[in-house]
Amino acid sequence: MTSVLMVLSAARQLTLSDGSGHPAGVWAEEFISPHEVFTDAGWEVALATPGGAPAVIDEASLGKAGGLFPRTQGFFDAVERLSPLLRAPENLHALNLAAYDLVFYAGGYGPMEDLARDATAGAMLADRVASGRVVALSCHGAAAILPAAEAMDISPFRGRVMTAFSNSEERLTRFAHSMPWMLEDRLRAVGVDYRRAILPFRPHVVVDRNVYSGQNPQSSGHLARRLVADLGARRTAPVGTRR
Repeated sequence: MTSVLMVLSAARQLTLSDGSGHPAGVWAEEFISPHEVFTDAGWEVALATPGGAPAVIDEASLGKAGGLFPRTQGFFDAVERLSPLLRAPENLHALNLAAYDLVFYAGGYGPMEDLARDATAGAMLADRVASGRVVALSCHGAAAILPAAEAMDISPFRGRVMTAFSNSEERLTRFAHSMPWMLEDRLRAVGVDYRRAILPFRPHVVVDRNVYSGQNPQSSGHLARRLVADLGARRTAPVGTRR
């Protein structure tokens, strides 16, 4: 059975440029949609956060910012159903990432607060990417590569084609002027070959060898389905043809 570790933020707020805190956490769609795709495929899914602290769903992602009511109601119901898992995730720092077929970093503003600063988790991610094992990063989950880029003399992400929440999308949010930094800018600064969709908030998935990335919440389900298709193909490929 294919095993996937979904890495979630445990942050409850994002520190803005003026030092104030803005409620944050995991964006519901970026956890729920991939989780449903993986479990529907029969994959074994585990959750982890830095230190094993409970993962918090950003309340905004269950409201108008998360989409139309029928869709967000579905996310709300799924969060309620999966709340026992969100309250008791594994401790990311104590895990062996090599034990999983896929490590998937969910988005939301939370990763900009904790995963973007977590040197231990960053070194773990850098080692996994350098070893050729598959990783996927959804939207702001790509902030997890920032400490990974610092963990090696040459970042395993330098020159990689990737996507993540764009500056143009960030500027369309209601508190963009207070953001402490822009994710697209930071990714470019560590050597990522950043790509985005022409139109904001449209699904966009990028694959560069073992690194998969999705631009925004709308991309998360598409990203998960691409992973299921590609990893499934690897498992069924005849011996000697697998990459």
